[in-house]
Amino acid sequence: MRRLQLCFTVLLVIALCAPPSLQARPVPDEEEVYFSPHGGCTAAVVDNLVWAEKYVLVQAYSFTSQPIADALIAAHKRGVEVKVLLDKSQLHGKGSKLDSLVEGGVPVLIDKKHAIAHNKVMIIDGVTVLTGSFNFTNAAEDKNAENLLVLHDKSLAKKYRDNWNKHSVHSEAYSPHKPGGAPFASNGSKDTR
Repeated sequence: MRRLQLCFTVLLVIALCAPPSLQARPVPDEEEVYFSPHGGCTAAVVDNLVWAEKYVLVQAYSFTSQPIADALIAAHKRGVEVKVLLDKSQLHGKGSKLDSLVEGGVPVLIDKKHAIAHNKVMIIDGVTVLTGSFNFTNAAEDKNAENLLVLHDKSLAKKYRDNWNKHSVHSEAYSPHKPGGAPFASNGSKDTR
């Protein structure tokens, strides 16, 4: 009996201490909704990125959130394919995490084709879509009235992924510095999945 109790205790400790990648993801509701300011939008984004296993595609108008940048870089470092497509304003945007993402190994594309590339989207593993008015910024979390929808639907995720691919074709790969130190972008985009 004591041996059985000890085995159970050890298994319980292992299960509680296992990293997220070894745990089963809680079954999500069909949709989740968050509001800001201070409504948990950033935490919801980060939480969904922690569970990413295959790929994350991002489209963003503005990107200044360090926690979200860190979560994308961490996903990339654990082998998740992460690609980010940003509006051209992020080339010179105050507080932009563009260079942080690239320095962390995350490929970034710049969409210069449109007046503004105003999307706020993440597609995760072909199942989850995060979208809404919520920019991936500090102001969106702390000051603005924003919303974030988290949807778990393969069909919807495919539509968003197809749109991401469409925009990636006319976008330019970003590199922080060419020889001589000046920023540049080169067209090296290709279709993802």
